[in-house]
Amino acid sequence: MCGIIGIFNDQDAFSKVKTALAFLHNRGRDGFGIANEHEIQHHHDLKKFYPLKDRNVVGHALHAVVDHIPQPIKKDGLLVANCEIYNWKKLNIKYKFNAKNDAELLLLFLDKFGIERLEELDGVYSFAYWKDDTLYLARDILGEKPLWYSYTTDTFAFASEKKALEKIGFIDIQELNPRQIIKYDIEKNGLESINREFFDYLPEHKGSFEELKEKTAALLNLAIEKMIPEKKFGLLFSGGIDSTYLAKYFKDKGYDFTSYTAVLDSESGTIPSDLEAAQKVAKDLGLKLKVKKIKLAEIPKYLQKIVPLIEDSNVVKVGVALTFYIACEMAKEDGCKVIFSGLGSEEIFAGYERHKNSANINQECLSGLRKMYERDLYRDDVITMDNRMELRLPFLDLELIDYALKIPGKYKIKGEVTKYILREIALEKGIAKEYAFRKKTAAQYGSKFDYALGKLAKQQKFPSKSAYLRIFYPTHNVKLGVLFSSGKDSTAAAYIMKQQNYELTCLIHIKSENADSYMFQTAGTELVEMQAEAMGLPILIQKTKGEKESELKDLEQAFKEAQKKYQIEGIVSGALFSTYQRDRIEKICDKLGLKIFSPLWHKPQDQHLQDLLTHEFEIVLTAIAAEGLDKTWLGRKIDQKMLEELKRLHKKVGINEAFEGGEAETLVLDCPLFRKRISLVKTEKVMSSLNTGKLIIKDAILIDK
Repeated sequence: MCGIIGIFNDQDAFSKVKTALAFLHNRGRDGFGIANEHEIQHHHDLKKFYPLKDRNVVGHALHAVVDHIPQPIKKDGLLVANCEIYNWKKLNIKYKFNAKNDAELLLLFLDKFGIERLEELDGVYSFAYWKDDTLYLARDILGEKPLWYSYTTDTFAFASEKKALEKIGFIDIQELNPRQIIKYDIEKNGLESINREFFDYLPEHKGSFEELKEKTAALLNLAIEKMIPEKKFGLLFSGGIDSTYLAKYFKDKGYDFTSYTAVLDSESGTIPSDLEAAQKVAKDLGLKLKVKKIKLAEIPKYLQKIVPLIEDSNVVKVGVALTFYIACEMAKEDGCKVIFSGLGSEEIFAGYERHKNSANINQECLSGLRKMYERDLYRDDVITMDNRMELRLPFLDLELIDYALKIPGKYKIKGEVTKYILREIALEKGIAKEYAFRKKTAAQYGSKFDYALGKLAKQQKFPSKSAYLRIFYPTHNVKLGVLFSSGKDSTAAAYIMKQQNYELTCLIHIKSENADSYMFQTAGTELVEMQAEAMGLPILIQKTKGEKESELKDLEQAFKEAQKKYQIEGIVSGALFSTYQRDRIEKICDKLGLKIFSPLWHKPQDQHLQDLLTHEFEIVLTAIAAEGLDKTWLGRKIDQKMLEELKRLHKKVGINEAFEGGEAETLVLDCPLFRKRISLVKTEKVMSSLNTGKLIIKDAILIDK
């Protein structure tokens, strides 16, 4: 892993690149390089570079794993890359390139084919390829290697880390969606995005379970083998199925590796579950295991380092980051340049609770893979790079993913057992059933670091862990647009993201002419502008005829407008169980390079409603369309009594308690996001049948809270 940086159409390009390289030095300490279109300099000391008087300059910080070849490098085009191409030797022979390492191979490959055949590259990468007046930015399709950019009417810049661009004065910075390639016209300062195909989960494999298991095992072992370095390496170890499988493979093959586990040093003497499991597995398999226990008083020191490093104060991300960072510290002390992780197994083999609850397991797996670059991969990349190590993730091997996504869901989840096929493969590998079928415990809980964050927050008298972590990284995480209907779900999703320290930048409302739209709510939406005022947020309203599928074009147009007007980087959706809705939103976001957040997804409906009451949401029903509901329900506020009635109706007639089947629509009058509350002054109930009707709002006002 290396660090890359580039500044274009800026008279201070050289000095900014040099400053950014100093900031990115942890990503590469084996040498630096700076170049313009005509000249390249390489030095180990940044002080030795003489200025390049050019408005277009790129730079590179080298972390050498395969030979020591400094970058930038130039043939027909000029390249700066952060890459690990596992099949570079095969491609070298195939195309007779005579490249000395994977980066040089990548340059020769781009010189020959351009960006049209990136699917031939087996590996992970982010790169900037400069030829004539055109610059291309791309990263591997999952986004294991990071890449950020900033584009204004005057300049264009990119870097491996967001904070490097912030350091040199850029403000509007976006993470490149891995499913997009950027084509930048240097002379015209024009930007174009090129979309890339992602994986699919259809058609499903037809073979027997034994055949699928054999093929999966072969692909997994091949993925592990091709990522193993020549020198000793480390393994992030929890004693779970994923890290245990990797450890067993390494042990059986006789590789020189050490397993690392980091946990909270509990004052009560209770052993964290990950430590207990790791020590037991290590003893049985004869593994070399190193453990570090961190006392509660030491954690704030780590948070001061880690939270700004990952540029995120999200509670879950920080809890996982603590475990990983401390393990990486130990591996660095042992001289490891590579560390392995079992990340990705949960997504391809269905290891989460949401997979159990999904109507289509593989579709849920695919959805999770789309989000990994934002949720997990950037965090883990910057942590390993800060410890001068390369991260390798065998479960995210492209060929393995492509195959695993098409394994029938019944072989991934069996009863209450997740990742069933992987566990069965582990048994055949010789791993004891006790370890192969150990129930998953998330890293932040198994290490007890989440408990530690809660205790520290309480000690410091903060209302939540999120509020406590905000002191270590006060800036907002990502600018978000809220796909807003006026109802409880979209408002609750926005509230959750706000609590996680994300910036709510605008509301996006689709005003449908079709009362029976497949995608968008219509009842009660006449107050969306008043709700926006109550929240103190701008609102973008896009009209649509509400015709099935074609209404998605209007949604895409609204997202584009929000990107342009409010510089949003992601979308918040209130999707709860509707795969139809969520899948279509995700595809549009992926196409536009937007991150997607669905914080309510598969949340139990009764718990969702209970949480709304706990957080003092004031919500009324604006439409009904279900047996058991009548005119008296229109305009009713959701309260504890209604929740009990809905539970009875659920048992009696199968009504969805949170109205996921379209049984009712809602309007939020007040919630913690609102600075003022809405009061309904005049309404009218209009019924079209005994169980179907709407609340027509004729007058409403805002009242100070």
